[in-house]
Amino acid sequence: MFELPDISARLAMLGKALVPAMFGIICHEVAHGWAAYKMGDNTAKFLGRLTLNPVKHFDVQGVGVFVFTTLFTPFIFGWAKPVPVRPQFFSNPRQGMMLVSVAGPLANFAVALLCALFAKTVFNLGTAGVLSVELARLLLEVFQLGVVINVTLAFFNLMPIPPLDGSHIVEGLLPRPLANAYASIGRYGMLILVLLILSGFFSVVLWPLIRVTAESFFRLVGF
Repeated sequence: MFELPDISARLAMLGKALVPAMFGIICHEVAHGWAAYKMGDNTAKFLGRLTLNPVKHFDVQGVGVFVFTTLFTPFIFGWAKPVPVRPQFFSNPRQGMMLVSVAGPLANFAVALLCALFAKTVFNLGTAGVLSVELARLLLEVFQLGVVINVTLAFFNLMPIPPLDGSHIVEGLLPRPLANAYASIGRYGMLILVLLILSGFFSVVLWPLIRVTAESFFRLVGF
């Protein structure tokens, strides 16, 4: 039988997840733009997108999906306004797009590791009595969510479904005719993602990978 989620608990989670999720999403887009800039495309820099200012990256649909998934689904994800990339400025456009694509998920892994380090620090400060129990518990939950959310964003974007980042990596590895045919699947990308969510794919395949990776980050910082 279908059970409605506990909205009050989900709203509390939304409040705790907002900052680490938005920070990770913004870092994801900035990483794309920075990688493109380093390879000769200054479009993102010219448009003022190489910044952590959330106003520059705000996307109504992406925020809407973030709120919806936080309130009603087991997985939390969303997106910011995509950073424009012009691969014609790269010395090797196909290789360049692969590097630009992988930069976003790598940024999310970096943010997840940073959140794990902050969680460990908060735990130590709380144990030492520097922070109150209530504040330490709140911050610990925020940073723990930050780890899980950013690992989720990284693996979600690495899925080889056009137009996610993983698809651009696959495109760069395929012969050009196959890559073009593969990219054309992008028109059905959102439908494929919805079907995967409804099929329970994320729970069966993606969640165990997310859990193991998040736990590895906590162990890495000694937490």
